[in-house]
Amino acid sequence: MARTLILGGTTEASRLARALAERGRDAVFSYAGRTNNPVAQPLPTRVGGFGGMEGLVAYLRQEAITHVVDATHPFAAQMSRNAVAACAAAGVDLCALERPAWRAMDGDTWQSVASIEQAVAALPDRPKRVFLAIGKQNLSEFAAVPQHHYLLRLVDPPLGDLPLPDTSVVIARGPFDTAQDTALLQSHKIDLIIAKNAGGRGAEAKILAARALKLPVIMINRPQVPERLVFGEVDQVLGWLGH
Repeated sequence: MARTLILGGTTEASRLARALAERGRDAVFSYAGRTNNPVAQPLPTRVGGFGGMEGLVAYLRQEAITHVVDATHPFAAQMSRNAVAACAAAGVDLCALERPAWRAMDGDTWQSVASIEQAVAALPDRPKRVFLAIGKQNLSEFAAVPQHHYLLRLVDPPLGDLPLPDTSVVIARGPFDTAQDTALLQSHKIDLIIAKNAGGRGAEAKILAARALKLPVIMINRPQVPERLVFGEVDQVLGWLGH
């Protein structure tokens, strides 16, 4: 019997979980555990890491997993690399459910960079008000340019002091709409945005708002992961699973 592991954390993963639950399929949903109150899923759920590639291999074998769907965030590159290696080692079928990347449109002013480090280097010397829309994992790198004011939007309140001396923090969970993000950028007098190219619609509002307000965006490109089978829609994954 088929038994599916969904590596989740995205809206696409949640859609797939609902589809499998509605069909009564045997599946497990896995969260990385980076938020305190993850969205409840209609499937059995586990939270936390696997212990690297070897730990994931052991889990796949122990739980008799036959199919893995990597529906993690496009910047969860290490998890995706582990999934490719572990599925190959365990003889488990793997696909990725991956949202298309955003593309610059007329009216956008983007500077594309390959990494967090390049985004830091791309900031001007003169102090600016920056919407740092990258989550909470890489904030410390921006301590190298403390002259800027940083607006952060986080799912959970930060634990302890932030590594940036001049910040404003908004606690909110997406998806957001363009009107909300336009108002956010205007109320905080934002000069530029730094964002990861997550793609999809749930986080796109800030990009649409930047376009409307003619604000520059430093866009961090997605990290490279090993070649794998990739689908862009839940229905395609269901077809691959034979559902």
